[in-house]
Amino acid sequence: MRDLQFQIQQHSLYRHYKGKLYYVMGLAEHSETNELMVVYHALYGDNEMWVRPLEMFLSEVEESKENPTGQKYRFELVQ
Repeated sequence: MRDLQFQIQQHSLYRHYKGKLYYVMGLAEHSETNELMVVYHALYGDNEMWVRPLEMFLSEVEESKENPTGQKYRFELVQ
């Protein structure tokens, strides 16, 4: 899983497959499990801060999910 960390661009803009934008601040390590987590915040509303397991952040959108952006992945880098 450590190789996945190189697939995230820290301090970058990402779009969630439902269309909203988020700013990825960095990666953190869970203190108990050592699982890598993505730390990011919303670029809308109250700019809430979130963490999500890296593996989940990089996962593909399930076919059963409504996917208005047509993205392959849950979060994709905005170029």
